[in-house]
Amino acid sequence: MNEILSAVRVLLSLGFMIYASWSDFRKREVSNWVWMILAPPALVLTSIQFIIFAPAFLQVYVLSFVVTSALSITIFYAGAFGGADAKALMCLSLALPFYPNDLVEPYSGVSPLSQMFFPITIFSNAVLLAAFSVVYIAIRNYLWKAKTGNKLFEGFENESKWRKLLVLLCGYKVDIGQLEKREHLYPLEDFDENQRRLLVVPRDESRADIVARIQKGRREGRLPNGVWATPGLPLIIFIAGGLVVALLYGDFVWAIVSSALGHV
Repeated sequence: MNEILSAVRVLLSLGFMIYASWSDFRKREVSNWVWMILAPPALVLTSIQFIIFAPAFLQVYVLSFVVTSALSITIFYAGAFGGADAKALMCLSLALPFYPNDLVEPYSGVSPLSQMFFPITIFSNAVLLAAFSVVYIAIRNYLWKAKTGNKLFEGFENESKWRKLLVLLCGYKVDIGQLEKREHLYPLEDFDENQRRLLVVPRDESRADIVARIQKGRREGRLPNGVWATPGLPLIIFIAGGLVVALLYGDFVWAIVSSALGHV
């Protein structure tokens, strides 16, 4: 019975994360109903399992939820990810507060973090998976430069090297028409008073104004067709991937740290 409840909680989490990933990919948003439907059964199933089989874990369960929620809310208000991402981690802390080692065993073993704060392991895995998008961005920029023969930062000679590096790591050149049509693309540059400047942090609330200024500059012949933009990364997909990786492989960060310390 203990293993059955663990399996149900894992399948419930995977099912909802797969649906949320599909919604985030298609619409760049996830309905609040997804989390409102997931949270109650996650709470009930986990609570019942701990009450019957491991009542001593109830206090740690509450701690795991509080810590994960506090971290999620803090990162959300810091602007690092969206509300759906925060709600996903909070729901996962209700469904899977600890690694379900009574059901499966990860390839790299269960890390100390996963034993108490499994959703944080999922999140750290998601961040590392998202970091691999840098490779895709680098390839796109290389192909754009090879195709057009233009310099990547032509017109930004006065910008610092650090600012250029940050933009290069998270953005790529797109046609202004694409920037207008694809709402998930956020400008990484602005154009005002005949001057182009790079934006390290995309500003969602002023996206329409920035795009309008860029379009005007293009129509007046003061801007080339290629501008810097960054995709709105569907982080829910990476969180779902982080969950799968955490279940099958384990904690990426812990594995890297353990390997590094083992060679010291």
